Amino acid sequence: MKKSLRLRSALLSLALFLAFLAVWQVATQTPGAAASQAGMTAEQIEYQKMLGKDPGQVKAAGFPTPAEIGATAWKHLSNPFYDNGPNDKGIAIQLAWSLGRVALGFLLACLVAVPLGFVIGMSPLLQKAFDPFIQVLKPISPLAWMPLALYTIKDSSTSGIFVIFICSVWPMLLNTAFGVASVKREWLAVASTLEVKPLRRAFRVILPAAAPTILTGMRISMGIAWLVIVAAEMLVGGTGIGYFVWNEWNNLSLTNVIFAILVIGVVGMLLDMAFAGLQRKVTYVE
Repeated sequence: MKKSLRLRSALLSLALFLAFLAVWQVATQTPGAAASQAGMTAEQIEYQKMLGKDPGQVKAAGFPTPAEIGATAWKHLSNPFYDNGPNDKGIAIQLAWSLGRVALGFLLACLVAVPLGFVIGMSPLLQKAFDPFIQVLKPISPLAWMPLALYTIKDSSTSGIFVIFICSVWPMLLNTAFGVASVKREWLAVASTLEVKPLRRAFRVILPAAAPTILTGMRISMGIAWLVIVAAEMLVGGTGIGYFVWNEWNNLSLTNVIFAILVIGVVGMLLDMAFAGLQRKVTYVE
């Protein structure tokens, strides 16, 4: 039954995808959409050559077709590790910079949020004491911290990591505290009856019971972190998939922008799937 459902859902997804491509192709296939070198001014031709592009392959106007996006994707994926200078790096290098910043900021958030959430969840007094601060800081947009980070840290890359950290802390902190506070009282009573020491009780009783909720917080935090790093890199520049999007927009290369958007979406989906798999592994099913 489950295999049949998965097969039908996969076929439906494929049909929807093909229908989307068909509509896209029809909507963008307009006469004269492709540019030629003869239709460009000398200044435009020279500018495209300075960017390392073939003027004959530049689209003059209109939205790119699926075929053009496919050709752009093949061009980037066939040589993803090239490095021709600060503003011309392969897509794999740009992704590596973004994923590195996300991983570091996310790890720092884990080191702060999980232990603190664990302590808060075990103490009703601390829950009430910390709640006003969390409720005030949680709604602040992560990018609102960027000017302050740039002023104090004075390094764009480190500022990006700080923004990832500050946006990743709150979902993990709240979910960890909620998961710890929601552990069944019966299990804690059994541990007290057996005179289990507090540290052992925390690791052998509370942590396994709260693990699914903690990983839910991590999953949410990772989604927000991947969302924010793109915007942060647009602001700080230098390297990363966000900077790639902004740089290609400045170069008026809409095909590269759309390709980067698709890459961001696929990577985000893979990250979410990884955390979903971890969550299933630690979830107890009665």
